[in-house]
Amino acid sequence: MTNDLAEMDFQQFWRRLQQLGLNAYEARSYLVLIGHPRFKALELAARAHVPRQKIYEVLDSLVEKGFAQVVQEKTKLFSAIEPGLAIPGYLARRAQTLQQEITEQARMADGLVDDLAGAYSRGQGGRGTLDFLRIVSEPGQIATQYRKMLAEVTTDYAEFSRPPYAVDPLDEQLVKQARARGVKCRLLMQAGTLDEEHRHRLEDYVAAGVEVRELDSLPMKLALFDSREGMIALLDPIVTKPSWTAVMFAHAGMIEAMQGLFESYWLRAATLVSRAAS
Repeated sequence: MTNDLAEMDFQQFWRRLQQLGLNAYEARSYLVLIGHPRFKALELAARAHVPRQKIYEVLDSLVEKGFAQVVQEKTKLFSAIEPGLAIPGYLARRAQTLQQEITEQARMADGLVDDLAGAYSRGQGGRGTLDFLRIVSEPGQIATQYRKMLAEVTTDYAEFSRPPYAVDPLDEQLVKQARARGVKCRLLMQAGTLDEEHRHRLEDYVAAGVEVRELDSLPMKLALFDSREGMIALLDPIVTKPSWTAVMFAHAGMIEAMQGLFESYWLRAATLVSRAAS
């Protein structure tokens, strides 16, 4: 198909260009252009096996994406942009476009969440007696709910923390922010999971007024907020890859029971020992 690219190489490059975002006709045309100084549109169509009625659309797209340029002589000719310029430039423009789209979607999502929340509350009004329980298994949703409750806590926050983490409290500034608001914060860590980096970060928490203790083993992941709502995360015993299912609850009896469980483990735990002190 081209003098400069063996058929096997051509097919490989053709597929890789499509993975970057060019369509089949665009990728084939660009590869043919690379092997020659310049082409008329219809000459390129024949060489690249692109339908004649499609070639101008393909070339316009390649010019727009930065893979080809127009050389104006007696007739319009097309040549390839050097790959070292074309590919990075194309990816940079795609990244900018995607970021703009994500930013716009996030802006629209904020309003949509508020608008739909009311409709959801009204629509779920007749769910029955289990309104105080919600089960969530998607890690991103668990993380979002955890952050929301931690950001809104006003008086006390207590947590059993053990891996694998959907949200690692050691990586979250929300704990320090809660403590700065005057919230009583207590973290009970599973001792065997603490590496040096995590231990140093926990020492920073202690310096900020967060109470931290550690115990060899914890039965579950548990977080309690303001004695009014909480989250339990249980490890799925069936799947091979560790996976958590979270139960969000706002039930007075369950809150009381979970607070009792937390206090019993808290009293058995040892205060975090600073490595500097030891």
